[in-house]
Amino acid sequence: MEETKQNNPTDIAKIIAPAGVEVTPNYLKIGNKLAKTFFVLSYPRYLSTGWFEPLVNLPNLLDVSIFITPINTGDALKNLRKKAAQLESQIADSEEKGLVRDPLLETAFKDVENLRDTLQQSEEKLFNTSVYIAIYADTPEELAKLESQIVSLMEAKLVYIKPALFEQLEGLLSVFPFGNDKLDVHTPMNSSPISSFFPFVSEDLTSNEGIMYGINRHNNSLVVFDRFSLENANQVVFAKSGSGKSYSTKLEIIRSLMVGTEVIVIDPENEYERLARALGGSFFNISLSSEEHINPFDIPIIPEGESASDILRSHIVNLASLVKLMLGKLTPEEDSLLDRAITETYASREIVAGEDFSGKEPPLLEDLETVLRNLEGGRAMAERLYKYTKGSFAGFVDKQTNIDIGNRLIVFSIRDLEEELRPIAMFVILNFIWNLIRAKLKRRILIIDEAWLMMKNEDSATFLFGLVKRARKYYLGVSTITQDVEDFLRSPYGRPIITNSSLQLLLKQAPATIDVVAKAFDLTEAEKGLLLGAEVGTGLFFAGKKHVAIQIIASYFEDQLVTTNPEQLLKEK
Repeated sequence: MEETKQNNPTDIAKIIAPAGVEVTPNYLKIGNKLAKTFFVLSYPRYLSTGWFEPLVNLPNLLDVSIFITPINTGDALKNLRKKAAQLESQIADSEEKGLVRDPLLETAFKDVENLRDTLQQSEEKLFNTSVYIAIYADTPEELAKLESQIVSLMEAKLVYIKPALFEQLEGLLSVFPFGNDKLDVHTPMNSSPISSFFPFVSEDLTSNEGIMYGINRHNNSLVVFDRFSLENANQVVFAKSGSGKSYSTKLEIIRSLMVGTEVIVIDPENEYERLARALGGSFFNISLSSEEHINPFDIPIIPEGESASDILRSHIVNLASLVKLMLGKLTPEEDSLLDRAITETYASREIVAGEDFSGKEPPLLEDLETVLRNLEGGRAMAERLYKYTKGSFAGFVDKQTNIDIGNRLIVFSIRDLEEELRPIAMFVILNFIWNLIRAKLKRRILIIDEAWLMMKNEDSATFLFGLVKRARKYYLGVSTITQDVEDFLRSPYGRPIITNSSLQLLLKQAPATIDVVAKAFDLTEAEKGLLLGAEVGTGLFFAGKKHVAIQIIASYFEDQLVTTNPEQLLKEK
């Protein structure tokens, strides 16, 4: 009977090993990749904490290996005593010859004496320290460019590195995780400067609470964060089309629901319908022919402890902004007349500030049109409202509310609305949601996709900014998502919305807009390069003052729910 062979570790090594390695004095060619190794030759007198950060946080592919070998304290003290004697002798010799004192020698002598004291008192230990850096590229030109960048980066910190000439193979083996120092280029160093190596000052956004946003590309740790732990829970997401902004947002929705957070979404492209159906959420399609309606004149629920009159007045102000969005630019006289007309419209249904109006049926938009027709100077505005009440846009915002919002996930879709009506619909929905949020305190996230639609008009932009600014008070986190960065930032409310958002996610950016984004978020050249060359689902994640390079990762089942890849969706069908 033939004996069955078991897998041998050497067979596995042969499978994963490259086809060949070409060794040159200056670099190695491993398969189609070039690799070059450097060693740290010398350090400055003082190493400040974080000196390693610029190197570790480079967006390029590189490996760093550090060997730290303890030196026997007794042997170290003997060698230091000899060194101190040599230095003292040199200083005395110079004095006898009448030479000008050498500050370099005197400083070295002081340093040796201080080190002897700290070693003798066991305050410090001495170690042989080796640092090796391996860089990788596809062409010699790219390798030389990266080498120049790293050398200048380190020399700016007074740390000098040299390539391992004629020992590139030994250098790469020293970098690989075998724990073998083949180069043996080391520098004696005491505990204090060695401590500046650790931890690599790559930002860490791992906490005990919150949800996973992705993987930190600097150190492969998990980016686990609770957005409600910051001064506010607002977020902005900027990315060009197809770079993964909706994908990452849907993952956040799934994971937020798992920890008990309620989610409300304004969806301009029906991208969230599949997710809402799969998770048992409510999906409302707001369109001219839809059976689902929101009446913007709905009386807000009065929160406990707040004045009904104040709530009504605040609601009338928001409603006036909506009507101005529908009517277009108004003169100061028309603006004043509109405020009076809205107040009289509510009064016609016995809804008046200072009186009990609970249980009263709210008016409709056509009631406002009727009031305007009967007010002197209001006929022109009534004519402009006609298309929303009886004209081509009738049935959109002039019917009583008939939707049920008792769900943990609610999605409002406006895809089937005409382009002209989308900003109005977003305003109506946001106002409706805002009244809902104020009525009862709960941990919620509001996601506004394609938020630049609201930034086009001053009244809707003002409303969105007010919502973002006041969200924290109501335990709400607002996520504004946009691909049109320029339109968003051109608005006077664009930058204030960013500054009032403690979380920011930047995915792949277009070359035409990268400078605008870099200025808004104060990005470095390396970060700009990372965003320009970012793959789908990778970018920068900011949480307060911390920021990391992030890769959005989904499980298999999450990916099936959130993908919008047409090819993948067709395969599933």
